[in-house]
Amino acid sequence: MLDLPLYLAFVTAALALCVTPGPDMLFVVAMGGRGGPAAGVMAALGVAFGATVHALAAMLGLSSLFAHLPALYDVLRWAGAAYLVLLAVQAFRDRSPLGADGGDDGAPVPGRLRAFSKGTVTNLLNPKVIMFNIAFLPQFVSPGLGHVTGQLLLLGLTMVAVGLAVDITVGVLSGRLAALLRRSTRVARGLNVLSGAVFGALAVRLVTAPE
Repeated sequence: MLDLPLYLAFVTAALALCVTPGPDMLFVVAMGGRGGPAAGVMAALGVAFGATVHALAAMLGLSSLFAHLPALYDVLRWAGAAYLVLLAVQAFRDRSPLGADGGDDGAPVPGRLRAFSKGTVTNLLNPKVIMFNIAFLPQFVSPGLGHVTGQLLLLGLTMVAVGLAVDITVGVLSGRLAALLRRSTRVARGLNVLSGAVFGALAVRLVTAPE
């Protein structure tokens, strides 16, 4: 169903794009820094889940919605920016030690679920992701082979898998670095402030970057 040389070229291009620091990677680094390796991994999984939804939307041709309803793009963009600002405020106000994102009983699972949900929502509320899929994926489709929808789906899922591998790696690394510094309350506070600054910068980037 796919042209193998073209597919390998796509994988290479996808890897090059995914290792370039962008909003998703910075978000995962910030979550890993605040909550440890597990939070970084769960944030990466959340981003991947959101990216999968975007890939499916691109495959189904939802780009026509943006063409016929331009205001929808702006609504999603501003909603995403507002959510990132909320995350920034929460990070700035957080006085807890690193990795203390769990429930009242100290269990880590709720914090991990929050990292997953935040990663999902942050990715889903970025309309630039679906626009990127619409512009990038078709370049590696071979119409002559047929099954264009299936080709788009496979390319989209491949992009998600490559991005997930990269994001999990950076999430674990940032989380381990934070764990080494966990004993220092001052460092924990500094990482929370840094995370808040990252979230705030991503919000500004989302609403000011060229469409």
